[in-house]
Amino acid sequence: MTLVSTEWLNDNLSKVKILDASWHLSTDRNGFKEYQKQHIENAIFFDLDKYSNQRKDLPHNHFLPEKKEWEATLSKSGISNNDRVIIYDNSDLISSCRCWFQFIYFGHPLNLISILNGGFKKWKLENRKVTNRETKAIPTKYLAKENIHLVKNKFKIDENIKKKEFALIDARSKSRFLGLVPEPRPNVRSGSIENSKCLPFSECINPKDNTFLNKKNLEEKFKSLGIVNNKVVFTCGSSVTASVLGVAYSLINNTYMPTIYVGSWSEYGKK
Repeated sequence: MTLVSTEWLNDNLSKVKILDASWHLSTDRNGFKEYQKQHIENAIFFDLDKYSNQRKDLPHNHFLPEKKEWEATLSKSGISNNDRVIIYDNSDLISSCRCWFQFIYFGHPLNLISILNGGFKKWKLENRKVTNRETKAIPTKYLAKENIHLVKNKFKIDENIKKKEFALIDARSKSRFLGLVPEPRPNVRSGSIENSKCLPFSECINPKDNTFLNKKNLEEKFKSLGIVNNKVVFTCGSSVTASVLGVAYSLINNTYMPTIYVGSWSEYGKK
């Protein structure tokens, strides 16, 4: 199951490995400092910036790490290939969804990787137990297997403009998608990729408790864009919020494997 409830996690804290993947678009907040103050018991911090491949020419993007780097990261974090892993964040689900995608890309079994629906926000709203005690990981030997078909590069995106083999859905706000406001990253022009459509990731999440919309409402969102099959790729600014749409679509289509343009607009729109 892609999502687990706060009730389920509360009842299974000792049976799973928990990752706090909190990361914020705003530099005013720091996920690790928030983790140090309070987190779910037994959680280990997952640093999205550190565990992504940030190219020198695109320092604000989050490309996937190299296979050996991912294996080292999970081994150091005490994660084994057969572990049941639950990911949460304090970041409107965006970084837990991206972390989930990285696990899927590197071959962790689908039935062993889930996102806490509602994240830390819902956990705290329900007054569930938190701690500031850091969890000590016992190193393992994690082995990854890349699913390279789950990512698209710029060449494939350009090729698709003519061939139209898949729909491309942008998770950014409509104002950014339409080029009505400046991009938050330097040296990136405003606008969007030709023939792409926009579904802001925030429209798939309940703002009250950070849970995903129910299946019926999610289906309506995607059907309004003409998305009814598996031929869909998601993009955004730096391939983080695109993962939210990847999760959302997998909730209504259990045969869909999330596919992301990892370069996203920070690569495609580079000046």
